[in-house]
Amino acid sequence: MTAVQFNQDADGIVTLTLDMPGRSMNVLNEELTGPFSDAIAKIENDASIKGVIITSGKKEFLAGADIDKVYRMTDPAEAFAMAEAYKSFLRRLEKCGRPVVAALNGTALGGGLELALACHYRIAIDDPKAKFGLPEVKLGLLPGGGGTQRLPRLIGIQASLPLMLEGKELKAAQAKQQGIIHELAADKDEMFAKARAWIAANPKPVQPWDDKKFKWPGGDSKSPANAQVWAIAPSMASAKTWGNMPAPTNIMSSVFEGGITDFDTGCRVESRYFAELVVSQVSKNMIGTLWFQLNGINKGSSRPEGFERSTVRKLGILGAGMMGAGIAYVSAKVGIECVLLDTTQEAADKGKAYSAGLLDKAIKRGRETPEGKDAFLARIKPTTSYDDLKGCDLIIEAVFEDRGIKADVTRKAEAQLAKTAVFASNTSTLPITGLAEASERPKNFIGLHFFSPVDKMPLVEIIKGKKTSAETLARGFDYVQQIKKTPIVVNDSRGFYTSRCFATYPMEGLTLLAEGQHPRSIEVAGLQAGMPVGPLALQDEVSLSLSMHVLEQTRKDYAAEGKTVAEHPGVAVIEKMVKQLDRVGKKSGKGFYDYPQGGQKHLWPELTKHFPLAETQLPQQEMIDRLMYAQANEAAKCFEEKVVESVADTNIGSIFGWGFAPHQGGALQFINAVGLDQFVKRSKVLEKKYGARFKPARILVRMAKEGRRFE
Repeated sequence: MTAVQFNQDADGIVTLTLDMPGRSMNVLNEELTGPFSDAIAKIENDASIKGVIITSGKKEFLAGADIDKVYRMTDPAEAFAMAEAYKSFLRRLEKCGRPVVAALNGTALGGGLELALACHYRIAIDDPKAKFGLPEVKLGLLPGGGGTQRLPRLIGIQASLPLMLEGKELKAAQAKQQGIIHELAADKDEMFAKARAWIAANPKPVQPWDDKKFKWPGGDSKSPANAQVWAIAPSMASAKTWGNMPAPTNIMSSVFEGGITDFDTGCRVESRYFAELVVSQVSKNMIGTLWFQLNGINKGSSRPEGFERSTVRKLGILGAGMMGAGIAYVSAKVGIECVLLDTTQEAADKGKAYSAGLLDKAIKRGRETPEGKDAFLARIKPTTSYDDLKGCDLIIEAVFEDRGIKADVTRKAEAQLAKTAVFASNTSTLPITGLAEASERPKNFIGLHFFSPVDKMPLVEIIKGKKTSAETLARGFDYVQQIKKTPIVVNDSRGFYTSRCFATYPMEGLTLLAEGQHPRSIEVAGLQAGMPVGPLALQDEVSLSLSMHVLEQTRKDYAAEGKTVAEHPGVAVIEKMVKQLDRVGKKSGKGFYDYPQGGQKHLWPELTKHFPLAETQLPQQEMIDRLMYAQANEAAKCFEEKVVESVADTNIGSIFGWGFAPHQGGALQFINAVGLDQFVKRSKVLEKKYGARFKPARILVRMAKEGRRFE
């Protein structure tokens, strides 16, 4: 069976149906483009053919390029030839002398949308799940099938740049509003009827860029109307990426240069910039982790087998603070009935009001209706009564990080639950096995560690206690996917995986401050490394008082076991800031930064008075290495200790959990890219200079000797 079905009707209209055998989605590779090219040749040479409709036999139209093939490429000439071959194929399609309509029955992203853009007319079914866009930048690439040339010529340079630079995915109605899609249809029948009608009315269409009278919408690259864009956009992209992401620069270069040349020359320019990105280390890092590993997780690679998919219908949330309120919002959003419990009705109501606030913003943006808001809020019941927890499939405890409080609410909640219900703690640091001691059913007890703000952060860290059953883990995994988040699975230990590794970043920043490095240089080093914010700003966000509380709790726990904590040198900075200087973080308006009301945050001017500058300031690269190696080495230790059991969970957890530099592809992929041998050598140098925390994990030393890498 061929991947492209060719059907000609009595009116001479050919329908090409893309339907690759044995695949759930169509992708651009030789299996598809070979028969597609044959079909175009047939159309070119058959005068009886009056028009062409291109559609899909799959649920979605076309997913885009064959990422497996792109990932394997190491020769830029091969990547250039691939891009040129696809563009040549599309040029034949749009210049075949017949009207060509893209009948978009579902999602068209990347190369899929580029195929649609090469058609003379685009009609899409108005399906709320369908997405349209050019998201290649998210994998360190650019649209290599003419997207950087057709889209700006279709909707203008200023309108097209954000879509490509941010990789925005639009719904059908949004794509029509932007001018990317011409018409919407309610269903397939209407879509095909409209396609046939357009073909009949337009027997000799020409693409705008092939029309001799073509004028760029909003002007070409030389136009004064775009002068400000080209003056500002590159510097804005550089400020955002700190030079770590080459794709935005290459996208802008392709668009700019395409805007001072003819269409075909612009396409060749695009192919060269595309080829450079395909073989770059950044795209290899991002594709490996954010495509292959993420897809594996989403398909359930960490979920125990042998258990049917479960669905939470009624959820109980203990604690209506920021975390509890956020959990209620994301759960109610997918239709789960939520009981939001706190010690006072006022606190519970305030937790529900958090959802109301988010919904009001959504209404203003046209993403929600007042009726939808009412129905949404009806699913959240604020209460002080544990009786309301009856019938819950799952309880998530999100109270203060105190063992006693957590044990008390666990006992009270479990008294209301069926024996099959799952109890989860949202603790970020306290070991689950210890918390489960307060439970009568430790096999049904699990950790579900959310990240703040819950409505925005994509990750949930699932923690297995010593007695957590495989079925409980499967049910926790299913709930996380039910609320449309990415689950990683970790074993129980202090700080688990994300909190333990996350702490190394701000703590190394604090150590640099204590050593007399300039606070601004420290912050810039973090940003240059690819982290979303500097280590001092991040510590302010987390709150120094919370870190102090966790530290004191850890000391108590170790003392109870007759042990002493091996404390990080950055601890002294936290103690000084909290106990001597009364600067506890962003919430109080004063930490390493000042947070003036209605003004921009800025570094506290007296920081260098309390942490005097050293005569010798370290090079930026030295600070970058310290910040990055501290995180990556700790992640390797977690992998070695089986706190995390898969490379995918380790990498995705680092990017989605605490913002590890995305262009590096995660903590373990960073080590791969540096090279195991080089990473170990550099770690030993850092250990000798700055202390035992940089001693390379034993697994790294062993893997370096064996010539292995993390796969």
